[in-house]
Amino acid sequence: MNHIKIGVIGAGRMGQHHCRVYSSLRHVNFVGIYDKNLKTSKEVANRYNVQAFNQIEELIERVDAVSIATPTPTHFDIAMQCLERGLHVLLEKPITETEEQAERLIKNVQASCKVFQVGHIERFNPTYTELITVLEDFQVQAINFRRLSPYQGSNIDVDVVMDLMVHDIDLALNLIKREPASISAYGLAPVSGSLDYVVADLWYPESPLVTLTASRITEQKIRSIDVTAREAYLDVDLLNKGIFIHRRSLGEYTGLSHGAVKYRQESVIERILVPNIEPLLLEIQHFLDCIRQDCTPCVSAVDGYKALHFVNSIRCLANQHLKQSIEEFN
Repeated sequence: MNHIKIGVIGAGRMGQHHCRVYSSLRHVNFVGIYDKNLKTSKEVANRYNVQAFNQIEELIERVDAVSIATPTPTHFDIAMQCLERGLHVLLEKPITETEEQAERLIKNVQASCKVFQVGHIERFNPTYTELITVLEDFQVQAINFRRLSPYQGSNIDVDVVMDLMVHDIDLALNLIKREPASISAYGLAPVSGSLDYVVADLWYPESPLVTLTASRITEQKIRSIDVTAREAYLDVDLLNKGIFIHRRSLGEYTGLSHGAVKYRQESVIERILVPNIEPLLLEIQHFLDCIRQDCTPCVSAVDGYKALHFVNSIRCLANQHLKQSIEEFN
Protein backbone atom coordinates (compact mmCIF):
# COMPACT_ATOMS: atom_id res chain seq x y z
CA MET A 1 0.00 0.00 0.00
CA ASN A 2 2.95 2.35 -0.51
CA HIS A 3 1.10 3.89 -3.45
CA ILE A 4 -2.55 3.89 -2.47
CA LYS A 5 -4.90 4.29 -5.43
CA ILE A 6 -7.33 7.07 -4.55
CA GLY A 7 -10.53 8.36 -6.11
CA VAL A 8 -12.71 11.33 -5.23
CA ILE A 9 -16.50 11.17 -5.47
CA GLY A 10 -18.04 14.64 -5.69
CA ALA A 11 -16.64 17.63 -7.57
CA GLY A 12 -18.15 20.40 -5.47
CA ARG A 13 -16.19 22.86 -3.36
CA MET A 14 -15.02 20.31 -0.78
CA GLY A 15 -14.42 17.58 -3.33
CA GLN A 16 -12.16 19.90 -5.31
CA HIS A 17 -10.12 20.58 -2.16
CA HIS A 18 -9.68 16.82 -1.68
CA CYS A 19 -8.47 16.57 -5.29
CA ARG A 20 -5.98 19.39 -4.73
CA VAL A 21 -4.48 17.71 -1.66
CA TYR A 22 -4.29 14.22 -3.17
CA SER A 23 -2.60 15.59 -6.29
CA SER A 24 0.15 17.10 -4.13
CA LEU A 25 1.01 13.98 -2.11
CA ARG A 26 3.82 11.56 -2.81
CA HIS A 27 3.19 7.81 -2.54
CA VAL A 28 -0.42 8.35 -3.60
CA ASN A 29 -1.83 7.39 -6.98
CA PHE A 30 -4.67 9.84 -7.53
CA VAL A 31 -6.68 7.93 -10.14
CA GLY A 32 -9.61 10.21 -10.84
CA ILE A 33 -12.94 11.76 -9.93
CA TYR A 34 -16.63 11.09 -10.40
CA ASP A 35 -19.48 13.56 -10.22
CA LYS A 36 -22.95 13.34 -11.72
CA ASN A 37 -22.19 16.71 -13.31
CA LEU A 38 -19.85 15.40 -16.00
CA LYS A 39 -18.83 18.86 -17.19
CA THR A 40 -17.59 19.84 -13.72
CA SER A 41 -15.83 16.53 -13.12
CA LYS A 42 -14.00 16.82 -16.46
CA GLU A 43 -12.89 20.36 -15.65
CA VAL A 44 -11.53 19.26 -12.27
CA ALA A 45 -9.94 16.13 -13.74
CA ASN A 46 -8.15 18.17 -16.41
CA ARG A 47 -6.85 20.53 -13.74
CA TYR A 48 -5.10 17.67 -11.94
CA ASN A 49 -4.36 15.48 -14.96
CA VAL A 50 -6.52 12.56 -13.83
CA GLN A 51 -9.47 10.71 -15.33
CA ALA A 52 -13.08 11.84 -15.08
CA PHE A 53 -15.29 8.77 -14.81
CA ASN A 54 -18.76 8.61 -16.37
CA GLN A 55 -20.07 6.11 -13.83
CA ILE A 56 -19.32 5.74 -10.13
CA GLU A 57 -18.88 1.98 -10.62
CA GLU A 58 -16.04 2.60 -13.07
CA LEU A 59 -14.16 4.64 -10.48
CA ILE A 60 -14.57 2.36 -7.47
CA GLU A 61 -13.35 -0.64 -9.49
CA ARG A 62 -10.03 1.13 -10.07
CA VAL A 63 -9.10 2.33 -6.57
CA ASP A 64 -8.21 1.19 -3.05
CA ALA A 65 -9.84 4.10 -1.25
CA VAL A 66 -12.16 7.05 -1.84
CA SER A 67 -13.05 10.45 -0.50
CA ILE A 68 -16.81 11.02 -0.61
CA ALA A 69 -17.72 14.71 -0.79
CA THR A 70 -21.26 14.61 -2.15
CA PRO A 71 -24.50 16.12 -0.73
CA THR A 72 -25.51 14.59 2.61
CA PRO A 73 -28.61 12.72 1.32
CA THR A 74 -26.31 10.64 -0.92
CA HIS A 75 -23.77 9.72 1.78
CA PHE A 76 -25.37 6.48 2.93
CA ASP A 77 -25.87 4.82 -0.45
CA ILE A 78 -22.46 5.78 -1.82
CA ALA A 79 -20.60 4.80 1.37
CA MET A 80 -22.38 1.43 1.47
CA GLN A 81 -21.53 0.82 -2.18
CA CYS A 82 -17.85 1.58 -1.54
CA LEU A 83 -17.69 -0.64 1.56
CA GLU A 84 -19.30 -3.51 -0.33
CA ARG A 85 -16.59 -3.08 -2.97
CA GLY A 86 -13.97 -3.40 -0.21
CA LEU A 87 -12.71 0.19 -0.22
CA HIS A 88 -11.37 2.40 2.52
CA VAL A 89 -13.59 5.47 2.92
CA LEU A 90 -13.13 9.09 3.99
CA LEU A 91 -16.68 10.47 4.20
CA GLU A 92 -17.32 14.19 4.61
CA LYS A 93 -19.48 15.27 7.54
CA PRO A 94 -22.23 14.71 8.53
CA ILE A 95 -21.91 10.93 8.36
CA THR A 96 -25.43 10.40 7.00
CA GLU A 97 -28.79 12.12 6.75
CA THR A 98 -30.45 10.03 9.51
CA GLU A 99 -29.33 8.23 12.65
CA GLU A 100 -30.84 4.98 11.38
CA GLN A 101 -28.63 5.17 8.30
CA ALA A 102 -25.59 5.86 10.48
CA GLU A 103 -26.34 2.82 12.65
CA ARG A 104 -26.60 0.57 9.59
CA LEU A 105 -23.41 2.04 8.18
CA ILE A 106 -21.52 1.38 11.42
CA LYS A 107 -22.48 -2.30 11.28
CA ASN A 108 -21.11 -2.54 7.74
CA VAL A 109 -17.93 -0.73 8.73
CA GLN A 110 -17.35 -3.15 11.60
CA ALA A 111 -17.95 -6.12 9.31
CA SER A 112 -15.70 -4.78 6.55
CA CYS A 113 -12.52 -4.28 8.59
CA LYS A 114 -11.74 -1.31 6.34
CA VAL A 115 -10.65 2.17 7.40
CA PHE A 116 -13.68 4.44 7.64
CA GLN A 117 -13.09 8.04 8.64
CA VAL A 118 -15.64 10.86 8.97
CA GLY A 119 -14.49 14.29 7.81
CA HIS A 120 -14.88 16.39 10.94
CA ILE A 121 -12.04 18.58 9.79
CA GLU A 122 -11.73 20.78 12.89
CA ARG A 123 -10.29 17.79 14.78
CA PHE A 124 -7.21 18.32 12.62
CA ASN A 125 -7.02 22.07 13.07
CA PRO A 126 -3.55 22.63 14.60
CA THR A 127 -5.08 25.18 16.97
CA TYR A 128 -7.46 22.59 18.38
CA THR A 129 -4.76 19.93 18.76
CA GLU A 130 -2.54 22.44 20.59
CA LEU A 131 -5.49 23.38 22.81
CA ILE A 132 -5.91 19.76 23.93
CA THR A 133 -2.30 19.73 25.12
CA VAL A 134 -2.58 23.11 26.84
CA LEU A 135 -5.74 22.16 28.74
CA GLU A 136 -4.00 19.24 30.47
CA ASP A 137 -2.73 21.74 33.05
CA PHE A 138 -6.06 23.47 33.73
CA GLN A 139 -9.23 22.82 35.71
CA VAL A 140 -11.82 23.77 33.12
CA GLN A 141 -15.05 25.35 34.36
CA ALA A 142 -16.74 26.57 31.19
CA ILE A 143 -16.25 26.38 27.41
CA ASN A 144 -17.89 28.68 24.90
CA PHE A 145 -17.82 27.71 21.20
CA ARG A 146 -18.74 30.35 18.60
CA ARG A 147 -19.09 29.62 14.88
CA LEU A 148 -20.52 32.66 13.11
CA SER A 149 -20.82 33.47 9.40
CA PRO A 150 -22.61 35.89 7.09
CA TYR A 151 -25.67 34.62 5.25
CA GLN A 152 -24.16 35.07 1.83
CA GLY A 153 -22.23 31.95 0.94
CA SER A 154 -23.82 29.78 3.63
CA ASN A 155 -25.26 26.37 2.87
CA ILE A 156 -29.00 27.00 3.09
CA ASP A 157 -29.93 23.45 2.09
CA VAL A 158 -29.72 22.57 5.79
CA ASP A 159 -30.16 24.58 8.98
CA VAL A 160 -27.29 26.20 10.86
CA VAL A 161 -27.00 23.35 13.37
CA MET A 162 -26.32 20.77 10.67
CA ASP A 163 -24.21 23.15 8.61
CA LEU A 164 -22.03 24.84 11.25
CA MET A 165 -22.70 23.77 14.84
CA VAL A 166 -22.01 20.12 13.99
CA HIS A 167 -18.26 20.94 14.00
CA ASP A 168 -18.31 22.25 17.56
CA ILE A 169 -20.58 19.47 18.80
CA ASP A 170 -17.95 17.00 17.66
CA LEU A 171 -15.16 19.04 19.27
CA ALA A 172 -17.06 19.31 22.57
CA LEU A 173 -17.70 15.56 22.72
CA ASN A 174 -14.08 14.85 21.89
CA LEU A 175 -12.71 17.39 24.35
CA ILE A 176 -14.80 16.34 27.34
CA LYS A 177 -14.96 12.60 26.60
CA ARG A 178 -18.41 12.37 28.18
CA GLU A 179 -21.95 12.86 26.98
CA PRO A 180 -23.86 15.73 28.65
CA ALA A 181 -26.48 15.03 31.30
CA SER A 182 -28.88 17.55 29.76
CA ILE A 183 -29.23 19.90 26.81
CA SER A 184 -31.11 23.13 26.19
CA ALA A 185 -31.30 25.02 22.90
CA TYR A 186 -32.93 28.13 21.48
CA GLY A 187 -32.99 29.42 17.93
CA LEU A 188 -34.11 32.08 15.48
CA ALA A 189 -35.16 31.77 11.82
CA PRO A 190 -35.29 35.35 10.54
CA VAL A 191 -34.00 34.79 7.01
CA SER A 192 -34.23 31.28 5.58
CA GLY A 193 -37.31 29.91 7.31
CA SER A 194 -35.15 27.30 9.06
CA LEU A 195 -32.82 27.78 12.02
CA ASP A 196 -30.33 30.56 11.21
CA TYR A 197 -29.05 31.34 14.71
CA VAL A 198 -28.89 28.79 17.55
CA VAL A 199 -27.52 28.80 21.08
CA ALA A 200 -27.21 25.47 22.91
CA ASP A 201 -26.05 24.60 26.42
CA LEU A 202 -24.61 21.22 27.35
CA TRP A 203 -24.67 20.57 31.09
CA TYR A 204 -22.34 18.20 32.91
CA PRO A 205 -22.85 17.45 36.64
CA GLU A 206 -19.19 18.03 37.56
CA SER A 207 -18.46 20.80 35.02
CA PRO A 208 -17.71 22.15 32.54
CA LEU A 209 -20.67 24.18 31.35
CA VAL A 210 -20.54 24.16 27.54
CA THR A 211 -22.23 26.77 25.36
CA LEU A 212 -22.37 26.52 21.59
CA THR A 213 -23.43 29.40 19.33
CA ALA A 214 -23.86 29.01 15.57
CA SER A 215 -24.99 31.75 13.21
CA ARG A 216 -25.22 32.29 9.48
CA ILE A 217 -26.61 35.81 9.80
CA THR A 218 -23.59 37.47 11.42
CA GLU A 219 -21.57 39.83 9.25
CA GLN A 220 -18.23 38.56 10.45
CA LYS A 221 -16.72 35.11 10.14
CA ILE A 222 -15.73 33.85 13.59
CA ARG A 223 -14.49 30.43 14.69
CA SER A 224 -13.54 30.66 18.35
CA ILE A 225 -13.37 28.75 21.63
CA ASP A 226 -13.30 30.59 24.96
CA VAL A 227 -12.23 28.53 27.97
CA THR A 228 -12.66 29.63 31.58
CA ALA A 229 -10.47 27.63 33.94
CA ARG A 230 -9.57 28.01 37.62
CA GLU A 231 -6.06 29.02 36.64
CA ALA A 232 -6.60 31.16 33.55
CA TYR A 233 -8.80 32.26 30.67
CA LEU A 234 -8.01 30.98 27.18
CA ASP A 235 -8.93 32.81 23.98
CA VAL A 236 -8.73 30.40 21.03
CA ASP A 237 -9.06 31.52 17.40
CA LEU A 238 -9.52 28.51 15.12
CA LEU A 239 -9.72 30.65 12.00
CA ASN A 240 -6.50 32.64 12.47
CA LYS A 241 -4.74 29.89 14.43
CA GLY A 242 -4.04 31.59 17.73
CA ILE A 243 -4.21 30.66 21.43
CA PHE A 244 -3.87 33.36 24.09
CA ILE A 245 -3.71 32.46 27.79
CA HIS A 246 -4.66 35.20 30.23
CA ARG A 247 -3.03 34.10 33.48
CA ARG A 248 -3.84 37.06 35.73
CA SER A 249 -5.98 40.16 35.41
CA LEU A 250 -6.01 42.90 38.05
CA GLY A 251 -8.09 46.04 37.83
CA GLU A 252 -7.74 49.09 40.03
CA TYR A 253 -8.86 52.71 40.23
CA THR A 254 -6.11 55.27 40.65
CA GLY A 255 -6.77 58.73 42.02
CA LEU A 256 -5.42 61.65 39.99
CA SER A 257 -5.13 65.34 40.70
CA HIS A 258 -8.27 67.52 40.68
CA GLY A 259 -10.37 64.61 41.89
CA ALA A 260 -10.12 62.65 38.65
CA VAL A 261 -10.02 58.86 38.72
CA LYS A 262 -8.29 56.59 36.23
CA TYR A 263 -9.00 52.87 35.77
CA ARG A 264 -6.09 50.60 34.99
CA GLN A 265 -6.03 46.87 34.23
CA GLU A 266 -2.96 44.68 34.10
CA SER A 267 -2.79 41.12 32.86
CA VAL A 268 -0.23 38.48 31.95
CA ILE A 269 -0.89 37.09 28.47
CA GLU A 270 0.88 34.12 26.92
CA ARG A 271 0.65 33.31 23.22
CA ILE A 272 0.97 29.68 22.17
CA LEU A 273 2.74 29.04 18.87
CA VAL A 274 0.45 27.13 16.49
CA PRO A 275 1.88 25.45 13.35
CA ASN A 276 0.46 26.89 10.14
CA ILE A 277 -0.62 23.61 8.51
CA GLU A 278 -3.80 23.09 6.50
CA PRO A 279 -6.29 20.95 8.48
CA LEU A 280 -7.50 19.10 5.36
CA LEU A 281 -3.94 18.04 4.56
CA LEU A 282 -3.55 16.66 8.09
CA GLU A 283 -6.94 14.94 7.88
CA ILE A 284 -6.10 13.20 4.59
CA GLN A 285 -2.61 12.24 5.76
CA HIS A 286 -4.17 10.65 8.86
CA PHE A 287 -6.59 8.70 6.64
CA LEU A 288 -3.75 7.40 4.48
CA ASP A 289 -1.61 6.54 7.54
CA CYS A 290 -4.50 4.54 9.01
CA ILE A 291 -4.77 2.57 5.76
CA ARG A 292 -1.03 1.82 5.70
CA GLN A 293 -0.89 0.94 9.41
CA ASP A 294 -4.28 -0.83 9.51
CA CYS A 295 -5.55 1.20 12.47
CA THR A 296 -8.77 2.95 13.47
CA PRO A 297 -8.93 6.67 12.57
CA CYS A 298 -9.36 9.22 15.34
CA VAL A 299 -12.73 10.28 13.86
CA SER A 300 -14.56 6.99 13.46
CA ALA A 301 -18.03 6.15 12.19
CA VAL A 302 -19.17 5.97 15.83
CA ASP A 303 -17.91 9.53 16.38
CA GLY A 304 -19.83 10.63 13.31
CA TYR A 305 -22.98 8.99 14.68
CA LYS A 306 -22.63 10.70 18.08
CA ALA A 307 -22.24 14.12 16.47
CA LEU A 308 -25.32 13.50 14.31
CA HIS A 309 -27.33 12.36 17.34
CA PHE A 310 -26.64 15.56 19.26
CA VAL A 311 -27.22 17.68 16.16
CA ASN A 312 -30.70 16.21 15.93
CA SER A 313 -31.35 16.69 19.66
CA ILE A 314 -30.35 20.37 19.50
CA ARG A 315 -32.33 20.98 16.31
CA CYS A 316 -35.43 19.45 17.88
CA LEU A 317 -35.17 21.52 21.08
CA ALA A 318 -34.44 24.77 19.22
CA ASN A 319 -37.36 24.25 16.83
CA GLN A 320 -39.70 23.42 19.71
CA HIS A 321 -38.82 26.60 21.60
CA LEU A 322 -39.08 28.66 18.42
CA LYS A 323 -42.52 27.26 17.64
CA GLN A 324 -43.70 27.89 21.22
CA SER A 325 -42.44 31.47 21.10
CA ILE A 326 -44.23 32.16 17.84
CA GLU A 327 -47.50 30.68 19.17
CA GLU A 328 -47.31 32.67 22.38
CA PHE A 329 -46.57 35.89 20.50
CA ASN A 330 -49.51 35.36 18.16
